[in-house]
Amino acid sequence: MYIHELPKEITSKIAAGEVVERPASVVKELIENSIDAGASEINIRIEQAGRRLIEVEDDGIGIPADELKLAVKRYATSKISSIEDLDRISSLGFRGEALASIAAVSRFSLESRTKNQDSGMRLLVDGGAEQSIAPTGMKQGTRIRVENLFFNVPARQKFLKKDATERQLITELITRYALFYSEIRFQLTQEGRPIFSSFGNGNRREILSRLYDLESAQKFLDIVFQDTFVKTNGFTSPLNLTYSNRKQIFCFINGRLVSDPTLTAAIIRAYHGYLMVGRFPATILFIEISPEEIDINVHPTKDEIRFRDSGRVFSVIHTAVRRTLSAFLPLPDLPLPIWNTPGNSERVIDPGWEFVKTENHQEISPIPLGIVFPQQRENPIIGKVPILRLIGQLGRTYIAAEGPDGLYLIDQHAAHERILFERMQAQPQTGTISQFLLNPETLQIPSRLKEVFELQRPILEKIGFRFEDFGPDTIRITALPFVIQKMSPTEAILGALESDEHQDGLVEGKIDRRIILNICKKAAIKGGQILSSQEQEQLIRDLENCDSPRTCPHGRPTMIHISVDLLERQFGRLGSR
Repeated sequence: MYIHELPKEITSKIAAGEVVERPASVVKELIENSIDAGASEINIRIEQAGRRLIEVEDDGIGIPADELKLAVKRYATSKISSIEDLDRISSLGFRGEALASIAAVSRFSLESRTKNQDSGMRLLVDGGAEQSIAPTGMKQGTRIRVENLFFNVPARQKFLKKDATERQLITELITRYALFYSEIRFQLTQEGRPIFSSFGNGNRREILSRLYDLESAQKFLDIVFQDTFVKTNGFTSPLNLTYSNRKQIFCFINGRLVSDPTLTAAIIRAYHGYLMVGRFPATILFIEISPEEIDINVHPTKDEIRFRDSGRVFSVIHTAVRRTLSAFLPLPDLPLPIWNTPGNSERVIDPGWEFVKTENHQEISPIPLGIVFPQQRENPIIGKVPILRLIGQLGRTYIAAEGPDGLYLIDQHAAHERILFERMQAQPQTGTISQFLLNPETLQIPSRLKEVFELQRPILEKIGFRFEDFGPDTIRITALPFVIQKMSPTEAILGALESDEHQDGLVEGKIDRRIILNICKKAAIKGGQILSSQEQEQLIRDLENCDSPRTCPHGRPTMIHISVDLLERQFGRLGSR
């Protein structure tokens, strides 16, 4: 084939694909334009997860009528005028590609009015082709409607996720921008329902409680750090508030939401030695740095960034987070003889085994830890785990037991997780699924988890949870699964909603399993928790009755076996052969 120049209609769609990846990309570009326009209020309306309609309206300075057509031309911008301006960019937008790219793949409407105009003007663009421009009545500001997104790029439509996932991505984006720009009033409506709103009063803690639940928001630690190179502030979670993925770590650089591995690595490194493997903090950083120290002209989406001195940035962020943890979270006051607790001291049953205070539950006869549920076998199959004799607890985390073929070291958290998991999976066969609460507990669903809750609600009810709607964002928890009846209802729900990734592509059985996994991980006894000898004994007996006692539901080993032969070799009783 001979070399030829592509037509404008093709090049515009190729370029648009770099900027507009999904509905959330459109929302991001439009609200950034509103912020640059000095808006004090931004209203976002979404229909069919952004496929049918994305509308963003603000009360900013507006676009003059004679510049309206120019606004949707590629590389037309008011943010920069020379190559030198790229080294000192302070606005969110500057490339002049966003509106042109959005208009190229949608049916686009731009309405705007400045303070000096008597009326607004409306520009209509269909798939990149200008249709009409005419006066319209409106207040000062700008309103943009994006309809039928990707109607002329069907290949891009095929790669969009489920509506629930796309809506969740939009909600997360808006709440994060509302957190940084807390002086701006944001309102988000999806499918005709109000999803999120902020007061615009500058109170970031208040917005944090909408992004997370109120109890978690109150636990966040304040980060304040400044030197001659970087100024940073924000929030980070304490050690008892962690997540199974890195998605709750995000950063703003000079007001821009960015994704950068250097920043994420510095934050995670600051928690090194504090968190168990596979757990991550929630950290929100607001970083101010000289524009000359960064390059934001890396990708059309403007969410990637390069630092002139990434090593120095890593050091500063690591120091800021680590100092916050050290100041607010001194090391726990543990007794010194953790590995050799005196045997003559009488141990009482640790109340931590009873998951949570029980005053909000009905008064029923207590169920001992060793209750034999119908799904358990009274005579476990020999060979899975032999009959074990308790020796004792090591380091408040492991249980030592003797078997006929050597020593067994049991991880108490992993073992209890396995026990709870098998009991919850077998609940439908027991005939007893739910334990109703004497005093139902109220929970405000965090904005970022609303879509997840609606998606998972039928599954949660199937495994024993019971709910009552108590407002647009609030539910009342009236019952818990019988197996975890003593767990905090709020912790149980939030644990169930915590997910490693969006649910796209998972069949129902896998979603059910993941929810149960998350609940059991939260409910299981933790490492560092002292157990009485009765509790240790019961844990061993329950583990022996499991179908898969040697691994936790996530695949981690529950026990390590040290054979008698290995012990004898280590002590030199059998020689070196």
